[in-house]
Amino acid sequence: MNIQIFGTKKCKDTKKAERFFKERGIKFHTRDLSEKGLSKGELDNISRVFDLEDLMDKEGKQYKKRNLAFIMHDVEEELLEDGLLFKTPIVRNGKDVTLGNDPDTWKSWIDAEK
Repeated sequence: MNIQIFGTKKCKDTKKAERFFKERGIKFHTRDLSEKGLSKGELDNISRVFDLEDLMDKEGKQYKKRNLAFIMHDVEEELLEDGLLFKTPIVRNGKDVTLGNDPDTWKSWIDAEK
């Protein structure tokens, strides 16, 4: 398994994802999106599973702070520019991706490894 968790230190669901894998002894890599956002290649891989519109947290503080609801914007460009606009956590296992707290899917990944 090659687990990557993209989120922020303040995000409760990101902490839940980290705890889920830690409790099961599965190594993972966490990227804090407030420090470093996604690369174009990473975003392309994730957008094969989720539509770019679905990745943007339209209820989040950053979206509201930047008034994106009221201006025309390119979703991909904004996501690449500002990692705090993502819904979190984004959890990757190779080509598989989940958005948000999804322990059932994560468990299926673990079961598939056995």
